[in-house]
Amino acid sequence: MMSQSAETLSGVIAEGGQRLDKALAEASGLSRERVKALVGEGAVTLDGQVVGQVSLKAAAGASWAIRVPAASAASAAAQDIPLAVVYEDAALIVIDKPAGLVVHPAAGNLDGTLVNALLHHCRGQLSGIGGVARPGIVHRIDKETSGLLVVAKTDAAHEGLARQFADHSIARAYRAITAGVPVPAAGTIRGAIARSSHDRKKMALVDDGRGKHAVTHYRVLQPLDGAALVECRLETGRTHQVRVHLSSIGHSLLGDPVYGRCPPRLRPLLAALGFRRQALHAAELGFLHPIDGRPLHFTSPTPVDMQALLVELGI
Repeated sequence: MMSQSAETLSGVIAEGGQRLDKALAEASGLSRERVKALVGEGAVTLDGQVVGQVSLKAAAGASWAIRVPAASAASAAAQDIPLAVVYEDAALIVIDKPAGLVVHPAAGNLDGTLVNALLHHCRGQLSGIGGVARPGIVHRIDKETSGLLVVAKTDAAHEGLARQFADHSIARAYRAITAGVPVPAAGTIRGAIARSSHDRKKMALVDDGRGKHAVTHYRVLQPLDGAALVECRLETGRTHQVRVHLSSIGHSLLGDPVYGRCPPRLRPLLAALGFRRQALHAAELGFLHPIDGRPLHFTSPTPVDMQALLVELGI
């Protein structure tokens, strides 16, 4: 029988042969992701020995203990920042993020972020997986990318969404405006992505085995004047994936200051419009509700700045 104190959970493995993270999640009531994090911190023991692998098969009758530190307080402050809420229930919230809004506080952006806004909007009711109170963030999109983002309000929702992201069952489609028209008009870009060895602020394509496997399916929706409106569907979700993959085939995003070089004849147009970000919008997001299994699907219209650019390019 499991006993619980303020800081430690303990018990005995009832059924052998399961992965340790699965067995302990069922026995302790913690989420599987939280168990994995605590194993990584050396906070889990099996028959008195510290466990280092979550994939270990636990034997029936083995005693376990998990030292659970109190969740550290979220360092971000709640701020009354307007949010475009597309959907919300007790388990999750879907936001249509504007370009320019950072998702999570970090050096150089300690406030004024999506997390600050969520802490105010949700009154602290965000998931705490990872041991930090109320972060809620399951995935991110870049500061200068606009569009749809789902945030977990409970640990169960966080774990369920994370599982769908991990098994690539989340439907995600982006609208991108590229320099030039990709040929062929539809295809799949495969290439492992890792941090660049030359510039730590950039990501880069690397040899298989070095970085994270990444797959982007693209199709040209409409050729334009020296550019194209392209749909990108993500099979994986790596940092800067769309930006790196499109750049790798010679068709970087218009306005991308990191991975693209704007064609000289289009520079005056972007300057006249004041367009100073990568032309990328997370337009579609679909997943199964992590609690009740309902299929949810959301779309976001092309934002005003990208629409103005498309009009000038001849859409």
